[in-house]
Amino acid sequence: MSFSKDEVCSFQLDQQFKNLNFRDEFIIPKVNGEEAVYFCGNSLGLQSKKSKVYINEALDKWENQAVEGHFTEPDPWMYYHKQFANTSAKLIGALTEEVVIMNTLTVNLHLLLVSFYRPTKKRFKILMEGGAFPSDQYAIESQINFHAYRGEDKLFNPNEAIIEIFPENNEENLKTDAIIECINKNKDELALVMMGGVNYYTGQFYDLEKITHAAHQVGAIAGFDLAHAAGNIPLKLHNWQVDFAVWCTYKYLNSGPGGPAGAFIHNKYANATLPRFAGWWGHDEKERFKMQKGFKPMYGAESWQVSNAPIFSMVNLKASLEIFEKAGIENLRKKSIALTQYLEYLIDQINIEKNKQIIKIITPHNAEERGCQLSLVIYGYGKKLFNRISENGVICDWREPDVIRVAPVPLYNTFADVYKFYTILKSCL
Repeated sequence: MSFSKDEVCSFQLDQQFKNLNFRDEFIIPKVNGEEAVYFCGNSLGLQSKKSKVYINEALDKWENQAVEGHFTEPDPWMYYHKQFANTSAKLIGALTEEVVIMNTLTVNLHLLLVSFYRPTKKRFKILMEGGAFPSDQYAIESQINFHAYRGEDKLFNPNEAIIEIFPENNEENLKTDAIIECINKNKDELALVMMGGVNYYTGQFYDLEKITHAAHQVGAIAGFDLAHAAGNIPLKLHNWQVDFAVWCTYKYLNSGPGGPAGAFIHNKYANATLPRFAGWWGHDEKERFKMQKGFKPMYGAESWQVSNAPIFSMVNLKASLEIFEKAGIENLRKKSIALTQYLEYLIDQINIEKNKQIIKIITPHNAEERGCQLSLVIYGYGKKLFNRISENGVICDWREPDVIRVAPVPLYNTFADVYKFYTILKSCL
């Protein structure tokens, strides 16, 4: 795809992808009275215009039906979570029975670690990418400390359990071969590979298929945090034989702050007697209201549910997933790649005009190895520049020590947004 730095190029690109412009279905925030360049969907997605409609419908149902709302049409609350399984499965490449929307991301991670991290005296280590998102670090750390002791006996040394792998030779991104080499190096002690699908800081998309295969080759489990991948990049978790995965829905899936999260459990575990923290909503729904002792798990991912659905959070997800259903994740991916390539091209033009590399992109150059995010290091400017572009109508985010994360989301961002960002950035340098 060829680009030019003339503004007309952005209009032509928007015309080329006009069938994938769902901007009018979202509410764009304003800065200084004008629509912002909102490049922060990797942190919090925008509100769908249908959200208020669906929330009001849910409030009306509560007002008029009270407890009977659990059982009456439309959308009985007792089964509300089921309507998300099909679209969510398409987004992550899963079977419907392998997916459930429940809880929040780190809660789901803890629940699945209970089932899939089963350390022994010999096999107890967990491989993570260095500098993983803090919630993953804390969850893994606490799980290790929880499992390290059996009574008063020390099963293994927690300080030796986490293997962090960092990029080599001052590079920004991890090489797949290096990850696989690390897996093989620790093959006799490795219990679990637990990585992000897309690195939150650099935007690198890891080769989940190869990593999963390597983990299985040495007898380890493969699990992933897809917070920055779900709704961003087409995935094939079932075919890749991933054991489990979790994701939030408030980033690319636009469910609102603190929205419900997702969980994937491969169907090879659908009837497995894995240890788990059970709850009422994971019990066989045919017998749920018998109120008897003895947990009988549902078939598939639903058996990991512990509680009924948070309806008022889920209505926002319903509004967003309807748009994904119309758009198709594969189609959105094509636009996403074009958006980041166009943004990359315009940033290169700034460097050319300055006659030096003033802006460094630490996200992989290969579009197949990234989602819709570019992480920028702008030498000599730091957070002052970030504050300046924010004041001029750009909403993106700053990550210490020196990165500006910019995420043009294909659902609601346009090529005109990218061009406007380029002109604001240039004027603020």
